Amino acid sequence: MVEIDTALVKNLIAAQFPDWATLPVRPVATSGWCNRTFHLGDTMSVRLPSAERYVAQVEKEHRFLPELGLGLPLPIPVPLGLGKPGQGYPWPWSVYAWIEGERSSLRTITDLTVFAEDLADFLLALWAIDASDGPPAGQHSFHRGGSLAVYDAETRRSITALSGEIDVPLITEIWERALASTWKNRPVWVHGDVAEGNLLVRNGRLAAVIDFGSSATGDPACDLVIAWTLFDEPAARAFRDRVGLDPQTWERARGWGLWKALITVAGAPGTNPLVKEQHRGWLDRIVADHLPIAGVP
Repeated sequence: MVEIDTALVKNLIAAQFPDWATLPVRPVATSGWCNRTFHLGDTMSVRLPSAERYVAQVEKEHRFLPELGLGLPLPIPVPLGLGKPGQGYPWPWSVYAWIEGERSSLRTITDLTVFAEDLADFLLALWAIDASDGPPAGQHSFHRGGSLAVYDAETRRSITALSGEIDVPLITEIWERALASTWKNRPVWVHGDVAEGNLLVRNGRLAAVIDFGSSATGDPACDLVIAWTLFDEPAARAFRDRVGLDPQTWERARGWGLWKALITVAGAPGTNPLVKEQHRGWLDRIVADHLPIAGVP
């Protein structure tokens, strides 16, 4: 693991972007797992991949985000500088314009249903952008936008590991229904990680969408998981109605949510118990949403 701290960022900026060398550098309040992020002055941020498997995302964002931003109703990150390896740091890195906003949560959102509709409108605009030159789903997007079958073995191992805690036949049925269909329309741009930490709120409303590292072109099902991870039933229904996708796409979306919840709950010893409990809640909501479809009242 590469140590990424304030001193490293200051040295990188001084060596490669001397015009910004006098600006203060400080860590953001909450940094992501895939990248470490720092404030650069008051109007910029520095973002550095935390491991080699996230490096491909840097060039992708620099190439495509300026184009995507032109067709979207809300701000997304704007790349200002592409850094090179140096000062002991082995990978490319980025400078972005800073976007003000709070992390979305039940505390910061004023009206969850309005928020769900605003997010649906953003995604509809994203999916409408010409994706013909975009990167097909693959390792760079951790297969977001691609086939769930990539995670079949991992998911089934997690189901087996949790056999004493979950309804194995029911969970397996949900998973297999998710695997049974594919996206048959043209590939669309997907964000790939539509989660609370990547949705910014100002004055209680959705204000910006950040972190397109898992973006790709393909199946939009992966962008729907937030229906179970954040929304209550009225907001989820509004979100579902607004995006207007077919039932099979929603089954694949359940599969994406199920995979993430299962591998987290079945995670290695030492996994944060609060995180496990959160993902158990997601699992319960996914199951509850599936039961009426399966004919269970």
